[in-house]
Amino acid sequence: MDAAFTEEQDEIRRTLRTLLRERCGPDEVKAAVQAAAGYDEALWQQLARTLGLPGLALPSAYGGVGCGVTELALACEETGRVLLPSPLLATAVFAAPLVAAVGTEVQRAELLPRIAEGALTAALAVPGRALPEALGLVGARDGAWAGGGRAGGVQARPDSGGGAGWRLYGQVEQVLGGHSAELLLVAARAGGYTRGRTLLFLVPAEADGLVRTRLTALDATRPQARIELRNVPAELLGVDDGGSGDGVAEALAAVGAAAAAVLAAEAVGAADAALARTVGYVRAREQFGRPIGSFQAVKHRLADVYVAVQAARSAAYYAAWAAAQSGAEGTGAAQGGAEGAEAAVAGGLALAQALEAQRMAAAEAVQLHGGIGFTWEHEAHLYFKRAASDELLFGPVHRLRAQAAEREGLFGAADRAPYGGHGGRGGNDGYGGHGRHDGPDRHDGPNGRDGRDGHDGPRKVVTV
Repeated sequence: MDAAFTEEQDEIRRTLRTLLRERCGPDEVKAAVQAAAGYDEALWQQLARTLGLPGLALPSAYGGVGCGVTELALACEETGRVLLPSPLLATAVFAAPLVAAVGTEVQRAELLPRIAEGALTAALAVPGRALPEALGLVGARDGAWAGGGRAGGVQARPDSGGGAGWRLYGQVEQVLGGHSAELLLVAARAGGYTRGRTLLFLVPAEADGLVRTRLTALDATRPQARIELRNVPAELLGVDDGGSGDGVAEALAAVGAAAAAVLAAEAVGAADAALARTVGYVRAREQFGRPIGSFQAVKHRLADVYVAVQAARSAAYYAAWAAAQSGAEGTGAAQGGAEGAEAAVAGGLALAQALEAQRMAAAEAVQLHGGIGFTWEHEAHLYFKRAASDELLFGPVHRLRAQAAEREGLFGAADRAPYGGHGGRGGNDGYGGHGRHDGPDRHDGPNGRDGRDGHDGPRKVVTV
């Protein structure tokens, strides 16, 4: 692995940072989230047409810049630094790679150039609140998140008119950017219970029977919507081969491996900005005749944040490199090869590390800013809400790490229950866990059996 960035990558970072510093301060962010779209549309068009941001990782054959996951991660690190409200995540990180991976050549030729030039925004809608499960970041990859053909989720059936169209009905509770996206990619179950399979469908914003409601979100810089589908006409993304739908699940997991690296980089950018603002404040704020940053306790807390942010940055860069090497944006992870598996594990671990660093940096920013850190007018609360919201949307951290550990085969079959251990008990046979015991013969010290007959032998009393 070559850890040095190319001149082109450095230029992407530098140009975007300069533009966002001028156009996306805290006041501009607060104003943008109040707009109907939830973001500054003029700024989005400038980012799309001047810098080609939505098409950064799309092939040049479809009007994209022709870069990859690494460049997109670097760009999102800068957008995360200023908490940019935009359709970049929903459109370029989730929706566009799925169109490229699953869509037919006609669909790719029609949609991707429009996405690349900023003329079309898109959003991914998966049933319930199961975005991390659908992307393979947490949980078993058994398709249960899609509804399984039972009540709930979104159901699809062929159009009764005899054509090639489909009809969707159901509801999706939480769609990032769903209220303003011009195209929805909806994951739905087709074939009923016996022949159920998960497919992706294209639903234009003006489709009959589609109802979209913007929700009040914890993090206003990530607008969310509830999508209701009432017998909505839809176009199948790709081709339905009548199989089990594993192809769609694999494509979602492949996109998830790259998305995890990009999300990690975005969280690192937010954490780094929160740290920089806090350092600037403690240098200027005086107490007892000296800057509060000169106190050892404050130095130690900020040093811990700095170490966490740097570790998360390294993990995010490695995850982006691994995703680019495996082609995880469309093929590598879906093929289940060693490189794809490495990208998936690296992405999940990097995202966990970055979410922790972001939470830590945001919490310390609020604390060390003192009273003003809790006021609505200050920007510290924006970073705190982003940290809390991201972990709810894409985590939690312990499940991201558990998924990575399971992918690496660190646990046996009996240990794969939630929270460790069979049935959640943390072990294997009742002696503090199935098949596990402390010391030989399941004894916990002399005469002190702990488990087999429910008796505890004599214990040494320790006074503290």
